[in-house]
Amino acid sequence: MPAAIHSIKLKFVQRQFIPDMDIQHRHIEVFRAVMTAGSVTGAASLLHTSQPTLSRDLARLEQLLGYALFEREHGRLKATARARVLFDEVERSFQGLARVIERAEALGRDEDAELTVLSLPALSHALLPGALAVLLAGHPGARINITPAEPPLLDAWISEQRFDLGLAEQATPLPGVRVEPVLEADEVAVLPADHALASRKRLALKDFEGQDFISLAEDDPYRREIDARFDAAGIQRRLRVQTHSAVAVCELVRSGLGTAIVNPLTAAACADSGLVVRPLAVSIPYRVSALIPLHRPAQPLVDALLSALRRARPSALSRNA
Repeated sequence: MPAAIHSIKLKFVQRQFIPDMDIQHRHIEVFRAVMTAGSVTGAASLLHTSQPTLSRDLARLEQLLGYALFEREHGRLKATARARVLFDEVERSFQGLARVIERAEALGRDEDAELTVLSLPALSHALLPGALAVLLAGHPGARINITPAEPPLLDAWISEQRFDLGLAEQATPLPGVRVEPVLEADEVAVLPADHALASRKRLALKDFEGQDFISLAEDDPYRREIDARFDAAGIQRRLRVQTHSAVAVCELVRSGLGTAIVNPLTAAACADSGLVVRPLAVSIPYRVSALIPLHRPAQPLVDALLSALRRARPSALSRNA
């Protein structure tokens, strides 16, 4: 046990050892010091006090207990059997106190801090990994717990203050939640690498005329906006497959089942030799927002993660790229 632990002064009366007695923590501290040092002289040095003072405190403890803790032999102290049993109990108590102190100090350094994040699955896949790499580089002791969820469950859980931070697209106002913008970019086209349109640097809506098209689910707000753009332009696509997952859309496109328009984060994460990403000639804004519960105890790592999310934004996502 570090010597600093010996000098800890508690501000409450320690009564767990002997109930209904006027035994103070100071008495227990003196007893522990004598047992640890093996002599009054050594104990006085540990506690930075005088030998007469320490001897009085030890005698007072034995008086309150009603039995001797030490036998005096030739000017030296020898612990009794009762003293050894009591010392075992004291050590357990002080070890628990040491763990409390270590935990308190670690919290001040953000060590062992746990951040709970509720996120759309697409953002867990495409945005959070880069941001967490930045965060954990500066807070190596932090622990992150990520829970993927889709609306309306995501909205309900963050409103119930269950998580430190939520990540959503097109966030709507929620009771007890503050919305912070994180990212804004444009939706992009994804194509099989061998598709005829892959040679174009930028695609217009009319380029999708008559093309096989992979869509997000009908209840997805981006699906509705994309469909509205094509309907307004009078452009017909062959809508063959739909799915709730932007990652699944990219995999279906990679397999040659059609073209698609998805969020730029997922497109960038899935792009490789089999899948190409192209900007659109029209702007279909894509937004990511952080949801901060207002009635949950503040977690210092929230601001650090927000900063990391903004810093981790890939340069390829710049507007009008």
